[in-house]
Amino acid sequence: MVSVVKDGQVLFQKGYGYADVKAKVPMSAETSMVRPGSTSKLFTWTAVMQQVQAGKLDLDRDVNDYLDFKIPQTFGKPITLRHLMNHTAGFEEGLKDLLAYDPKLAPSNEDYLKQHPRPMLFAPGQAPGYSNYGVALAGYIVQRVSGEPFDAYVDRHIFQPLGMLHSTTAQPLPAKFEPFIAKGYRQASDPAPSPFELVVTAPAGSGSATASDMARFMLAHLQQGKFNGYEMLSPATTALMHSPSAQTRPGFNVMAHGFFREFRNGRTLLGHGGDTIVFHSDLSLLPDEGVGIFLSFNSRGKDSAVYLARKALMEGFLDRYFPGKPVVDAPALASATKDAPLIAGRYQTSRRVEHGFLSALYLMNQTVITANPDGTILAPSGPTGEMVTFREVAPQLWRKQGGLQELALANVDGVKTVIDSENPVSVLQEAPFLRSAPLTLSILGLSLLVLVSALVAWPLGALLRRADRGTSGASPALHRLRRWQRIAVVVDVVYLTAWIILIMPVLSTDLALYNGGNDWLFGLMQLSGVFALAAAIVGVWVAWRLFRVEATRLSRVWGVLVALALAGIVWIGVVGQLMSLNLNY
Repeated sequence: MVSVVKDGQVLFQKGYGYADVKAKVPMSAETSMVRPGSTSKLFTWTAVMQQVQAGKLDLDRDVNDYLDFKIPQTFGKPITLRHLMNHTAGFEEGLKDLLAYDPKLAPSNEDYLKQHPRPMLFAPGQAPGYSNYGVALAGYIVQRVSGEPFDAYVDRHIFQPLGMLHSTTAQPLPAKFEPFIAKGYRQASDPAPSPFELVVTAPAGSGSATASDMARFMLAHLQQGKFNGYEMLSPATTALMHSPSAQTRPGFNVMAHGFFREFRNGRTLLGHGGDTIVFHSDLSLLPDEGVGIFLSFNSRGKDSAVYLARKALMEGFLDRYFPGKPVVDAPALASATKDAPLIAGRYQTSRRVEHGFLSALYLMNQTVITANPDGTILAPSGPTGEMVTFREVAPQLWRKQGGLQELALANVDGVKTVIDSENPVSVLQEAPFLRSAPLTLSILGLSLLVLVSALVAWPLGALLRRADRGTSGASPALHRLRRWQRIAVVVDVVYLTAWIILIMPVLSTDLALYNGGNDWLFGLMQLSGVFALAAAIVGVWVAWRLFRVEATRLSRVWGVLVALALAGIVWIGVVGQLMSLNLNY
C-alpha cells in the first residue's frame, strides 16, 4: 500500500493486492493495518522530543538518571539519549527474545531491558551500531518520565490527536483492531500467513497502522509539528528534530534525532525504513518540498524480492517528480593504484553479536573489499550487496562509478574502518585474523571433510572386507584405538549437527526459537562442548598411541588428521562462542 502527501493534503493513497490472500480481502489504504516495523521508531523519537520540549528530558544527560536500573559505564563514559538516537551508544547486537508469536513467551519491554543487558562493544559516541535495545531503552525512559505506559502515551499524545484511529503500538493486537489487520506472508503463494509478530523491543518496532494514518503522521512532521489544529511538536522542536544530531563528513547521510537524513537527487530527505519478518515498509519526507511518501508490503516475496522492489519504487518516485542532475564521474586520483590496497580487506560490521553462540554466524558472514589492478575497488552496494566498482576521487575516499555512494577509509580506535555514505548506523571494521571468515571456514570445512570421510570409510571398509571374506588384520590394541577414535568422531559430528540445526533458523530470519523459554536447550548445548573437548583429547591420545603400537603409516597419518579435525571443532566452538556458557545473545 502507498500514501503520498503534499502541501498539507493527502495527494494519493491506495492499496494493492490482498490483505488476506485466502479470503480475497483487498488491501485498503484507509482500513488495512500493516506492521511498519522499525518505521515505528519515529513514534518513539517523536515522543522523546515531546518530553524534551516539556523539559523532562535532556538529550545530553546520562540515561541512568531516568532509569530504575543501571547501564554500566563500561568505558567510563555515560550513555545519553543523543547516543541512543544516533545509534552510537556502543551496544552489541542482540537477537534473544527479539521476536515472538506466543504472548506467553514475550516479556514486557521493561523486563526485556532488565533481563537482557547488552554488552558494550564501543565507547559511547565512538562508532555507530544500529540498536533495537537502545530504542527500547528510550521508549522506557518516556514511560518513566511521563508516568504513562508507553503504548498509552503514544496513543494519547500522537495517534488520537492526529486522528490516527487505526493505529496502535499495543501487543497482542487489541480486539477492536483484529478485523483490520493485514496478514503477512513470506511469499504470497504460502498456504497460510505468518502469525502476528510480537516485537519484544516494542518501542523499536511494535506499531500497526494504515497508510492513511501514516499520511497524517507525515503531514504533522511536514507542517512544523501541527495537523488539524493539534500541535504534536512546536515549530522549534520540529526543526530541531529534523536537524542533524551527529557530525558527519560532507555529503554523507546522518542521523537527525531518530530520522535518517539523506541527500537524494540534490534534495534533503528524512525517513526511516522498517522490516519485520513479513512486513517491509518505508517512510520518506522531503521537507523543503512539503512531500511525504509511505509504502508497505505484506510479503517478503520470492528470493526476498521486496528489498529491490522497495528501493526501485522510492527511486522511481524521486526520479520522476524530483529528478536530480546526471551523475558525472569525477576523475580518479593519480595515486589510486597505490591507494586501493589500503582499503582492500575483510571486514565485520559494527552491528554484530560478539558474545554468545550466534557470534559463530558473524564469523562466517563478513564483507570483502578487493583492489583491482587499475586502481578501482570492488565493494558491496545496495540491499542485495551486489559487488560494484568504486573509484578514488579524494585521498582515502572512493565513489561508486556512475553513482554518488562513497566509501571513506578511517581509523577508529586503532582499527581500520570503512564508513559508507549511505549508512550512518553501522561501519565496517577490519576483521582480526583469528576471527576472519577464511580461517574459520577453512578449519570448519577441512574438519568436516575428515570427520565425514571417517564416518563413510569405516562402514565401507567393513563391507569390502565382508565381501572379500577377509579381516582387517589389526591387533586387539589397534582395534581398541580405532573404536575410541570412532566414538570421538561420532560425538563431534552429532555436536556440530545439533548446532547447525539450532542456528539455521537465523539464516531464514526465523527468530522465534531464540527466547528465554529455550534457555535450557541452548544451555545444554553450550555445556555439551565438554564432550567435543573430550573427543578432541581422545583423538590426540589415539594419534599418539598409534605411534606406539603396531600400525601402518597410513593409519598413523590418518590418526593425526582425525585428531586435528577434532581439535578444529573445538576451535570453532571457542572462537564462535559455542562453548561460552552465555545465554545473553
